[in-house]
Amino acid sequence: MAKNDPAHESLADSGAAPTPWHQARDRLANPAPAQTYWLSTVRPDGRPHVMPVIGLWLDDAFYFISGGSTRKGKNLARNPNCVIAVSSTTRPSLDVVLEGKARRLTDPDEVARVAEAYRSVLGWPLEVREGELHGPNAPTAGPPPYAVFEVTPETAFGLPGMAGMNEPPGTLTPTRWRFG
Repeated sequence: MAKNDPAHESLADSGAAPTPWHQARDRLANPAPAQTYWLSTVRPDGRPHVMPVIGLWLDDAFYFISGGSTRKGKNLARNPNCVIAVSSTTRPSLDVVLEGKARRLTDPDEVARVAEAYRSVLGWPLEVREGELHGPNAPTAGPPPYAVFEVTPETAFGLPGMAGMNEPPGTLTPTRWRFG
C-alpha cells in the first residue's frame, strides 16, 4: 500500500475487487466542470444541515470556505463532524462521499496556500486578511470574510454514479476506504 493509500473493502456482494483510492482521489482533485460539492453538518438540535460549497482537493484533504454567520459555519464551530459528497459525470462515473471533521485554518501561511489554490484552480480572486479570506461574494459561502476549513477524511465511500449506469459490470466497485 502506498503512503496515502487507506485500508479498503469492497461493498459489493459479487466479490469484485475494491475500487482503488487513487481513482476517487483523482475525481476529487480534478472535478468535472460545474461540479457541486455538498456539505452536511449537524445543527445544535441534532438535525442535519446540507448545503453546497465551493471546494477543492489539495494535498490529501478537502478545503472549503464559509462565512462565520452562516448556519454551516455556526454548526462547525459547535460540532466539527461533517460529510462532503460529490457526484461524478466523468466516465466511468464514481460518486465520492467523505466523512471527517472540519478544522478551521488559522495559520496565515495555510490560509494563504488555500487562497492561492482557489485563485489558480477556480479563478476566484481571494485575498488573505487577518487569517480570513476576502473577495467576491459567493452565494454558497455567505458574505465575506470567509473562514477556511480543512476536512481530512476518516472514512470515504466510492459508488458507481448515475452517469455510469451503463458501464460494463466490474468497471467500478462500491468501496469503503478507512484512513488512519
